[in-house]
Amino acid sequence: MDSIDRFLLFVATPTVFALSVIEAMVLSRHQRYDWRAFGASVFNLVGRIAIAIVLPLSIAAPVVAWAVQHRLTTFTLDGIAALALLFIGQEFCYYWYHRAAHRVRWFWCNHSVHHSPNELNLSAAYRIGMFGRLSGTALFFVPLMWIGFHPKLVVQTLTFNLLYQFWLHTTWVPKLGWLEGIVNTPSAHRVHHASNPEYIDANYGGVLMLFDRLFGTYRAERDDIPLRYGLVQPMTSQNPLKIEFREWGALVRDLWRARTLRALLGAVFMPPGWRADSAAAPTAAERSPAAQP
Repeated sequence: MDSIDRFLLFVATPTVFALSVIEAMVLSRHQRYDWRAFGASVFNLVGRIAIAIVLPLSIAAPVVAWAVQHRLTTFTLDGIAALALLFIGQEFCYYWYHRAAHRVRWFWCNHSVHHSPNELNLSAAYRIGMFGRLSGTALFFVPLMWIGFHPKLVVQTLTFNLLYQFWLHTTWVPKLGWLEGIVNTPSAHRVHHASNPEYIDANYGGVLMLFDRLFGTYRAERDDIPLRYGLVQPMTSQNPLKIEFREWGALVRDLWRARTLRALLGAVFMPPGWRADSAAAPTAAERSPAAQP
């Protein structure tokens, strides 16, 4: 464990938790605050740390090993050019990971946990889903390793990206003027967490909105559309295990019922809400990453 790992585990994580507690205490004095949802998020945080310790490797490990063995060169962060390449490259990879996490059901099964809170607050930021390593999310960051960045450096950069996003999970920070549409802001991330049909499939960026603008997935928060957070079919339980496994259980049921190869592969790789026996185009709610089986 190097100095960055120690900072993330022993400084950043306790700070994130403390700030979410402070926010919860302040908000609860002025409005109803869902402490059970807060508890479910804490359970997820602790469980994720425990799984990372017990299962340090991802199912993507063989692909990572291949990329490292056949890397094109070796980059060290000894100049602004390498740092800029890592930052922009990581943003690019994160954009496509995040987009796939909403549009490919296999990845959505884990990512849906992050969208399960019906209220947006700082504790929702660390309700991420325990099985990212087991679902293979590292695959999206293999290109950075292949061109020459050390895997640990890539993982640490991703962790700082997620750390930046912590403060975005608020409803009390207003729009930030000219920064909107350039960097990820609380307003932009409120849109991302909304389950309104007008907001679905939007704002996948981590720190920047650059690739959302380039690929047409950026949407600004509108004053005429009240935001509705959570899943299209809301998660009504605060049981951490139900939150964690609802989508995985639905996937297993669909795989069990599949009678054709198309249905089998579609259940895993098509967007949430896809049905092999549906000839009609899905509605916005059915297309959504929050659509439920």
